Amino acid sequence: MTKKPNRIRKGLKIDGWLVIDKPYQMGSTKVVSKCKYLTKAQKVGHGGTLDPLATGVLPIAFGEATKTIPFIMDARKTYQFTICWGEERTTDDLEGEVCATSDHRPSEQEIVEQIQNFMGVIKQRPPKFSAIKIEGKRAYDMARSGESFEVKEREVEIYSYQLLQYSKDHASFEVECSKGTYVRSLGRDIARKLGTCGYISALRRTKVGSFDLKQTISLVKLEELVHSAPLEEWILNVMTVLGDILALAVTQEQADFLKNGSFIPKKDVPPSSQIGVTYKAMLGDKLIALCVLDENHLKPVRVFDL
Repeated sequence: MTKKPNRIRKGLKIDGWLVIDKPYQMGSTKVVSKCKYLTKAQKVGHGGTLDPLATGVLPIAFGEATKTIPFIMDARKTYQFTICWGEERTTDDLEGEVCATSDHRPSEQEIVEQIQNFMGVIKQRPPKFSAIKIEGKRAYDMARSGESFEVKEREVEIYSYQLLQYSKDHASFEVECSKGTYVRSLGRDIARKLGTCGYISALRRTKVGSFDLKQTISLVKLEELVHSAPLEEWILNVMTVLGDILALAVTQEQADFLKNGSFIPKKDVPPSSQIGVTYKAMLGDKLIALCVLDENHLKPVRVFDL
């Protein structure tokens, strides 16, 4: 049997993270495409979708950093958003059509008191206009085609929920939440609990894990950089999102084993290492692999070419 030749990737080998301040009315996938086009990178992905009408922190993974995307997807996220009272919309944001109205406007005190009911682990029903799959179809595709369906409730966790500004027709908030939380659903649901209607009129993500707005650059700035300055100065280390993963020092021989997908016997790792824990296998300051220790071996689950 003829052996297939190794596929050669086109583009530059860039490894690490870049934090983009996603512009208004641009989808996350389009931001990824723009970053790939500007940098000519071999491989690019993102760490958590933002709605087209949302702005803010969108972590972009290059090369080997794409292997660490699950860790940023699981991270806590912080949003600032504004609820407009008096209308409910099909998309739960300003893009949708008005589907209900109310003349009631909640007081500042009522809002502050109601926020407490949204703290901790709560159940929420994601918007019908979302990327959730139902029987293999995207919910937003089904909604746009007029299909009748229900989106199942899911559990999410709200760590903090603050009222930032109040006026009669609008209120602005900041929320820190777990993965899977839909801010549009939070806005819709708190409005209903307050005896009115509401939708998200502005949404900005200010933090994803360790990434925040201070680290972001715009796509316009990125375009300037690729023509005038070393991009490496803006690329964050692949390990930036692995701060909570314990490091495990390995020898050159062990590193070679792991890079080839081989296991290291448990007797050859420090006795303090815990079974079932994920470790960063490190050769000095170089990331070799993410590994899991079982009863007999240290097994690589993600190997890095850095």
